[in-house]
Amino acid sequence: MTPGPAATAAHLLVVGDLVTDVLVRHAGPPAVGSDTQAQIRVGGGGQAANTAAWLAHAGCAVTLVAAVGDDHAGRERVAELVAAGVRCEVRHHTGTATGSVVVLSSAGERTMITDRGAALLLDPGDVTAAVKGVPDASHLHLSGYPLLHAGSRPGGVAALAAARERGLTTSVDAASAAPLRASGDFLELVRGIDLLLCNADEAAVLAGPGSAEEQAAVLSAYARNVVVKRGAHGAVWRSGDGVLRSVAGVPVRSIDPTGAGDAFAAGLLKAWCSGAEPQAALAAGAALGAAAVTTVGARP
Repeated sequence: MTPGPAATAAHLLVVGDLVTDVLVRHAGPPAVGSDTQAQIRVGGGGQAANTAAWLAHAGCAVTLVAAVGDDHAGRERVAELVAAGVRCEVRHHTGTATGSVVVLSSAGERTMITDRGAALLLDPGDVTAAVKGVPDASHLHLSGYPLLHAGSRPGGVAALAAARERGLTTSVDAASAAPLRASGDFLELVRGIDLLLCNADEAAVLAGPGSAEEQAAVLSAYARNVVVKRGAHGAVWRSGDGVLRSVAGVPVRSIDPTGAGDAFAAGLLKAWCSGAEPQAALAAGAALGAAAVTTVGARP
């Protein structure tokens, strides 16, 4: 397979959620009905926003398209990203709160309790205008979350349609296993994209049981390239020509896995959209994902 969609560094469009993360780091299982010692931190989150922040951290030109409330939290979330070097095309909706997620995190796992709030109001017109309004964009990356909820689905669909109309390459991150399980048409919504990313749990929902290589083969009927992330065990990439590539995980001491998949996506996309071969793009994703688990929170 030829290298990624561009021979030089690209301007990437990222579409999806921007929310407030309430990160709860605890050492052991929560004591149900009692107290559990934890460290609690509040800051920016959302799969798309996290990926955009990691892309900017890696030196990419990146624009985030999202929806927040016309509230203090929404203004704070946008200000954080702007300070991090992300261009924001974010609508502030009155009468609806900015989304928020409680993230229960230990060294090896995280569980999310989600109120998507204004993120459900992602507007197709806003998304289409933003895609058309960045003349030097060459790639669009869509978080899967908008496609998994009726309110935001038209915005997610519009993002892929506008990208196709402009001739941009496209990628989608499958988002999260539980809402994928409840959605019956996710794969049809993303059919024909250039790159689908999913972790092991998401791949099991979308492709059924099997090895990462077998799951990638099933999903290649819907996307030209498929990446299945295996956490600390690395990842595999199946190209449209059926060629498989893999990368081992980078051995690091994990402190907090929150945002590791988003960082992996950013590292991979930066490399691939700058012309790297899939093997090099996988390695770049694994390196940035490993960096993410050594820090607290979902952002650089």
